Amino acid sequence: MERRPAAPGPYRATELWNEITRYFRAAMPLRTHRQHFRKHGSCFTASEAADWLHEALRSNSNFGPEVSRQQTVQLLRKFLKNHVIEDIKGRWGSESLEDNGALYRFPSTSPVKPLPASRRQNENLGTFSRDRLLKLPHLSRRIPKKHELLTPLENVEKTKLDKTENEEDAQCRKEVSQEYVQETWRNIILIHLQTILGLPSLEGVLQPTQIVPEYVIYNMTHTSKHGVVILQNKSEDLPHWVLSAMKCLAYWPRNNDMSQPTYSGFERDVFRTVADYFVNLPEPLLTFEYYELFVNVLGLLQPHLERIAVEALQICCLLLPPPNRRKMQLLMRMISRISENVDMPRLHDAMGTRSLMIQTFSRCVLCCAEEVDLDELLSTRLVSFLMDHQQEIFKVPTYLQVAVQDHIEYMKMAQCKYPGEEICAILPTYSYCEQITPQEFEEQKVSTSQAAVAELLENIIKDKNLSVKEKKKKLKQFQKEYPLIYQNRFPTTENEAMLFENKPTIKQPMLSLRKPKFRSLRY
Repeated sequence: MERRPAAPGPYRATELWNEITRYFRAAMPLRTHRQHFRKHGSCFTASEAADWLHEALRSNSNFGPEVSRQQTVQLLRKFLKNHVIEDIKGRWGSESLEDNGALYRFPSTSPVKPLPASRRQNENLGTFSRDRLLKLPHLSRRIPKKHELLTPLENVEKTKLDKTENEEDAQCRKEVSQEYVQETWRNIILIHLQTILGLPSLEGVLQPTQIVPEYVIYNMTHTSKHGVVILQNKSEDLPHWVLSAMKCLAYWPRNNDMSQPTYSGFERDVFRTVADYFVNLPEPLLTFEYYELFVNVLGLLQPHLERIAVEALQICCLLLPPPNRRKMQLLMRMISRISENVDMPRLHDAMGTRSLMIQTFSRCVLCCAEEVDLDELLSTRLVSFLMDHQQEIFKVPTYLQVAVQDHIEYMKMAQCKYPGEEICAILPTYSYCEQITPQEFEEQKVSTSQAAVAELLENIIKDKNLSVKEKKKKLKQFQKEYPLIYQNRFPTTENEAMLFENKPTIKQPMLSLRKPKFRSLRY
């Protein structure tokens, strides 16, 4: 499919830069340090700044706990280059900061960056309203059905006419133009995204022209049974050798079908092959033009807004060109499975598997065409969330299809009743369920996690592929980690003994026999 020119704008990234620099300047502890027999007041060491800033970034919902100390040091180097900080002698403009005891201070100038000027024309979005009216143009032209955009979804019922509807009304229905259908898709998507993101306007975030209905509909309708996009043009797909390598890693070690003998470090070489392909892509998978949109979603990546963030990303990922969406789906599925695979050997000597996945692929998922100082931290946060929720995010939001169909049907009926008149209709708005309190959220989180752990125990019990020895080992480990849940499942030793033919693994407590007390013979 034809690529459109990228039109990125680092608005949100600049806002986040200003936010974190203001906070760093206001809250970073300052004290007097002695260096080379001299006292320096109101300053800090590079290591002290790294300690404080690392913790601040990890607790910030826009960045999250995946931020590494190395990334924090890199951000401090950006601070030095942009004169957010300076060394004790007033020098700045380079990135020569190291994680050591060198002294730095805040300059008297403001660290705030000016926001980039908007590149959007006023007529694009302006003050976009949730109650936007969409007018029905003259319907004299009929569009052949083979060119109609509203392809039915597999899991969505086709809109059925009321059986009591008069045949005359059915005959007077007119097909809407293809342009009108596209405009309906654009406006409904814009309304949903604006409401989800809680923005008064999407100006500077997403233009109507950036929404290509053909991409959206293709991504919703051309999917496999696992929900992965199927491409008709195979030249746009991942190369066969990359797909084979990804499949090998995703199902390691059960699905090593590469017909080559394995050796020590084989899985690392396979991983390096996949990483090299994605890292060398000419454009990130989320494309440059949607950078601002995805960065704005980062504000929703908080525990109590998790469901809303998933729905926002569902819509955002629908906007991608189908080849990009397919590659994103397959990549997220692979790295999610690798991170959860306890049998996968270490792929890096000094880094955990999950951290390696995030650090390796974050920049090939999201980055700005223009250099942005917070690129790496923002992409790390987003990839971490995509990994954890990839199944929900890449589900097709069928309510969009229903909303478009309902609106088109309403406009057809209105045109029949009022022929020759200009018809206006209010597009459907988006609503959420009632927000719960933080206490209710914590209670639900605990109950949900306990239910998941209990389900894990049942899977171990029912796993027929485990030998008796392996099952005993896993049960013993589970009992050690979750004694209360284990006790609820096996309240007595007899319950556990039913799983095995030999003696139970939980031993009955020894009877404590008290020594008899001897009375003295003296009275």
